[in-house]
Amino acid sequence: MPTTTTLWRPAGPEELRLVAELGYRAWPPRLTEQPIFYPVLNEDYAIRIARDWNVRHDGAGFVTRFEVESEFLRRYPVQQAGGRTILELWVPAEELDEFNAHIVGQIEVVHEFH
Repeated sequence: MPTTTTLWRPAGPEELRLVAELGYRAWPPRLTEQPIFYPVLNEDYAIRIARDWNVRHDGAGFVTRFEVESEFLRRYPVQQAGGRTILELWVPAEELDEFNAHIVGQIEVVHEFH
């Protein structure tokens, strides 16, 4: 079993529906206006986005948690998108299929906000 890293992703209802259609094993392709897929490195940051942004814009927000092979993730430098704990990985949309292939297990919904 490979060593994994836990990542979180805040999601709105539409993105979560697409994840469900993929059996909770992959992230759906990005839209044209979404050139980057950005999972985050801590649960608190994901909660803030889901609660404060997704609820306001989509009526609901979800925090997902999933594992990715650590060795694979080394290609994506950690991006500090704000404060000390606002850390993301920036995965180019064209690499999302390969990223999905390195997810270990299922994508879990761990928090829900309305």
